[in-house]
Amino acid sequence: MERSDAGGTRASIADVARAAGVSTASVSRSLRGLGGVSEGTRARVVQAALDLGYAISPGASSLRSGRTRTIAVVTPFIDRWFFGRALGAFESVLQQADLHVLLHSLHGSPEARRRLFAERILHRRVDAVLIMCLKLEQHEIDALRALDVPVALLGSHAADFFSVAIDDFAAARTAVGHLTGLGHRRIGLIGGSPADPLRFTAPMERRAGYRDALKSAGIAGDRELEVDADYTIGGGERAMTRLLGLPRRPTAVFVESDEMAFGALRVLREAGVRAPDDLSIIGIDDHEMSQLIDLTTVGQPVAEQGAAAAHALLAALEDRSRAPSRVVHPTRLIIRGTTAAPRSGSAA
Repeated sequence: MERSDAGGTRASIADVARAAGVSTASVSRSLRGLGGVSEGTRARVVQAALDLGYAISPGASSLRSGRTRTIAVVTPFIDRWFFGRALGAFESVLQQADLHVLLHSLHGSPEARRRLFAERILHRRVDAVLIMCLKLEQHEIDALRALDVPVALLGSHAADFFSVAIDDFAAARTAVGHLTGLGHRRIGLIGGSPADPLRFTAPMERRAGYRDALKSAGIAGDRELEVDADYTIGGGERAMTRLLGLPRRPTAVFVESDEMAFGALRVLREAGVRAPDDLSIIGIDDHEMSQLIDLTTVGQPVAEQGAAAAHALLAALEDRSRAPSRVVHPTRLIIRGTTAAPRSGSAA
């Protein structure tokens, strides 16, 4: 908040106050654009500050306003495509507002999640919090409310918090509905485990959507066709290997993410199984690589969700009385070359 002139003297807020004939509180309010001062006073203060070469430092301004200009982000992973894309867009919006991100990655660990809330790590000074793709327990919701800062959820929903997401249940129904519409009746699933103690939201909703779509098509569910993976290429490879080893393999597979679908397609290629001639595959995401390998998928606007969460928190910081909003982004079926009607006898 000070500067040195040619003689080495540093101008202080008191110097500006004397030059403008106002109190130091009026100087602070005037230079930070706050109310409570007249336009004439503000003009005198600004001119005095310019004459003295005085400027408010971001750190000092934060101390006076009680703001840290830091947003905490809690994410189950940072090395997965979805989280990287969403976080990049989220941080880009904050950077334009001169705000910073304090990242808490759980690295897929339930214990890290427990410590985050039990040890009150989030009580370190932050202006707002973003929680990514976690289905919150009641004690976690209570802990977040106790922070008394704006909270946004990306990929889930809870009362009193801002929420940005897609409808994962509906996206899965769209994917499986595409396969049943082509005539497939034996449809496998590659997805995250709904029993995962981390309670990552997408696997639970997408598996439920898969089962509901089968039921709507009059197809009896077969748990043998549901194979757990871990939302990685390697997980997709292992899961597809299991499905190909079944006595009656599926004619189509719904994969809960494009990354897992990439691994599944690699296994098919190595096994000499052609997609879609021998087996159809559909994913979710519309990953940048999906178009290159001609993967049919259900696209979701990942970067847009991250940006929307950032804008929601910025608006809440500007107006703390703003009521929490819930934004559901649309998804769309993108038909490419990995799905087709089943061939007669292809499930043998």
